[in-house]
Amino acid sequence: MPQVEISAPLSVLDGLGRPVNFGWARGEFFQYNAQLIRTPARRLIASDRYIFFSPKNLISIQVLDGGYLGSVGISVVSFHGKKRSTHTYLFPFSLGSLNLPDSAEGGSVKIQRKFFFLEFAVLENGVRIIRADFSRFGRSRYLRGELVLTPPPGAESLVTHQPWLRDKNSFIVISRSPWYAAEGVVQLGTQELVFSQGKGWGILDWNRGSRPKIDIHWWATGCGMAGNEQVGFSVGYGTSDSSLGTENAFFLAGRLHKLDQVTFHINPANWLEDWRFTSNDNRLEMTFTPSQERLERNRMLFHSLTRRQVFGSFSGRVILDDGRKLEFRDLTGLAERRRSHN
Repeated sequence: MPQVEISAPLSVLDGLGRPVNFGWARGEFFQYNAQLIRTPARRLIASDRYIFFSPKNLISIQVLDGGYLGSVGISVVSFHGKKRSTHTYLFPFSLGSLNLPDSAEGGSVKIQRKFFFLEFAVLENGVRIIRADFSRFGRSRYLRGELVLTPPPGAESLVTHQPWLRDKNSFIVISRSPWYAAEGVVQLGTQELVFSQGKGWGILDWNRGSRPKIDIHWWATGCGMAGNEQVGFSVGYGTSDSSLGTENAFFLAGRLHKLDQVTFHINPANWLEDWRFTSNDNRLEMTFTPSQERLERNRMLFHSLTRRQVFGSFSGRVILDDGRKLEFRDLTGLAERRRSHN
């Protein structure tokens, strides 16, 4: 079945709150309104995640409203020392109380509690400012800083709207933007994590929808430079139906080059062995060399979330939409498997 590109604004729900208009787009043409959803609030999911890369470090910051269980989580990974620290603040029965916006391109997030302050600010020109101040992070350290994310001119995001074949009320809208230039400093205890022009990158992973009882999802992403060209990618798949629009694309200077199906080739007995990625249209050949991994488990009542992440570098080649072959080496990134049960 051919993929369906959406190029004009369409609602993801009809007048009865049923998911409609599935496919993919190069921007925010899928109009999402959580107030129209008819499924129980415990089934709704909304998450904003930013991932920042430098030659030395990775920082991941996520706000998740998962119905029964919400969270704010931060992970810091050191590539050279192979060290990592993670801290997660849980919000039982969040049920929409974190007020995440219905748009990936507008609307800010601000959360303040006793031990932390976090803000995702979106400006009119597409620039984003991430501010964080955590008085408790890991081993009694603090984490605070500000990072500015700047998109390349004319940047396009990969946005998909997918259903679940066996659950007519479940759907997911995903927006991925793996091309931000990141600048700023994050202070972790006595350590400074510096992101500078040409050596700092950022990725936005934005999700909204109503999930089924069990959801399994694979995702890999990375960004950086290929020679003098800024590149990034996002590839993934899961239990949702991606036949009308896959989550797979490569980006050159922020411009999207769409891929069809991508397969992850992994040794299930050892995730730290090299991974391979191939596409059914023979446009992508990529190797992932992991350096370390982390496992995250959150559980409350009938809800659980497990995420296994592997960090490392990606090398390979991709054929762009115009037929040009682009080779890339050592793009910093991550791959993960997420399983949620509700």
